[in-house]
Amino acid sequence: MTTTEGLLVPPGHGRVVATAAQRVTFKVTGTHSRTASTFEVEVPPGFDVGAHVHTRSEELFYVLDGELDVLAFEPRVRTPDNWQKWESSSGTRVVRATPGTVIVVPPGCPHAFANPTDTPARMFFQAAPPPDHERYFEELLEILDAGGPPDHKAIEELRRRYDIEQLTPLKHR
Repeated sequence: MTTTEGLLVPPGHGRVVATAAQRVTFKVTGTHSRTASTFEVEVPPGFDVGAHVHTRSEELFYVLDGELDVLAFEPRVRTPDNWQKWESSSGTRVVRATPGTVIVVPPGCPHAFANPTDTPARMFFQAAPPPDHERYFEELLEILDAGGPPDHKAIEELRRRYDIEQLTPLKHR
């Protein structure tokens, strides 16, 4: 049976998964799209997702509010810390993304984002194919909501299960 109705998600709607470390609003899930899962993500001051890479997933980020440091290139050297200092062979460096900035990340491309400012940032985020990132967000936010510093071993295992090779650690205040 084919449906002839689309999905409309008004502002402020969608399923919210939130912790002190991050707030994610699910806008479009694999239930409604064969192409991508779509989220609105609030990135608090001090949050750093850590540099990572996917072998199968493609992602798109669009900065709505605030500022984020972003990386979307293969560095000359993948150092295990401080991805903000990385540089590509062609001289590309990490940039400060402001509202209206779009970042597209193909499979195999190292990428990261962090909020180095004192105010929250907000971004539109798509991950393809669905629904892996939906499940990943749910499980990651459960780990981050446990209190105390992030359980890096649990996060590492979670990311391994969801096609995420962590290159530098996730951090949050």
